[in-house]
Parts: sequence; C-alpha cells; structure tokens
Amino acid sequence: MFVVSIRTAILYLLVVLTMRLMGKRQIGELQPYEFVITIMISDLASLPMQDSRLPLLQGIIPIITLLFLKTILTQMGLKFQRTRKFVDGDPCILINKGRINYSTLKKQQLNIDELLEELRLANYFNLDEIQYAILENDGQMSILPVDYNSSKSIPDNKPTKGDVKLPKVLISDGKINMNSLTSINKDEEWILNLLKKHNILSIKHVLIALYDTESKFKFQLFDEYEKECK
Repeated sequence: MFVVSIRTAILYLLVVLTMRLMGKRQIGELQPYEFVITIMISDLASLPMQDSRLPLLQGIIPIITLLFLKTILTQMGLKFQRTRKFVDGDPCILINKGRINYSTLKKQQLNIDELLEELRLANYFNLDEIQYAILENDGQMSILPVDYNSSKSIPDNKPTKGDVKLPKVLISDGKINMNSLTSINKDEEWILNLLKKHNILSIKHVLIALYDTESKFKFQLFDEYEKECK
C-alpha cells in the first residue's frame, strides 16, 4: 500500500508539473492537439497507478515525451504561420451580415439548432443583430454585433448599423498575412509603403498590424510593451 501511495504521489506531481509547463489555459480553451495530449497524459498516468506491476518509468517517459512534442509544436506554431495553420486550423465565419454560411456550418459538423443555441446563450435571438459570428479554433464562438459602435462616442450623423467590419490582421509575429492582403486587394509592396509612412523600416519589428472594426490601421512593435513597462 505504501509503494502504491508513493507511485501515485510521484505521478501526480509529474502530471501537475507537466500541465503547468503546458501553459495556463482552461480546458475549454485548449486547441484540439492540446486537448488530445491532455487526455493521453491522464491515461498514461493512471495505468502505473492502477497496476503496481508496471514499471514507474513506463508512465513517466511517455508523459515527458508528450510534453516535449507539445513544446515543439507550440514553438513551431509561434515561428511559422503554416505550422500554426496546420496544427490549430483557421477560425470559421458562420454568420456574415446576418446570413448563415451553411457550407461552413456543414464542414464544421454543426446544425442550425446548435448554432441558434450558441447564439441564444450569448444573448442574441435575432440573426439581423449579428454582423459576424466566428467559430474559433478552440470551439468557442465570437460574435460581432451590428451595433458594435453604438456604445462609443460617434457623430450623430454617422450610421451605426452595418458600419462595422471584421478586423483584418495584416502582419503577425513579423510576417505578412497574405490571405488578409488578398482579401482587401493589396500586395506586399502596399504594406511596406504603409509601414514606411509610420517610420517602420522592417516587417520583422512588427508584432501585429491590422485594420480594426472601424477600418483604422493599428500596429504594435515587438519592443513597445517592454518600453512602456520600464
């Protein structure tokens, strides 16, 4: 009994350490590959706990291996957009200006009732209240309402319904997002000239650059946060 308790304590501490090293995410916010790794770790840890005949290393080594693989995938996702897209996937637009994108709905294996249920849980009961509904990579739904700007200080003669737009990320982690540029009929030369107007000489200095919901160009450099915190 004492041996079982020691093995359980060791595996418990190992799993806690592993989950801590994987990052601070709630279960509902895990990416698919992270969720799979989490389930596998729990199964691998339970086997040596239940069967004392199994060597303890038979549980420890696979857990460490999974942590190593998860770290590699995460680092590759941070450096390479293609890896991030392959591992995490892309967010999907389910509703565009009050209209349901049925082909995307089928691709994500969702039905109309499930979509409407998610909208009701977010306190939206009419489709014409929604400018965009986006299914994120972690399975949660983000909603941009048509009256998004109504809570902001805007001129009385400026219409608030239908004037919001989906943000376009032009640069992420020092790399150009060609899909976003293509969607607004722009090219790499255009974004380079735009950066020069803001005295930015290299794309590699840009953490993120985007057009927000009001079509305003916003950007942040890699070192701006550190400078502000000093």
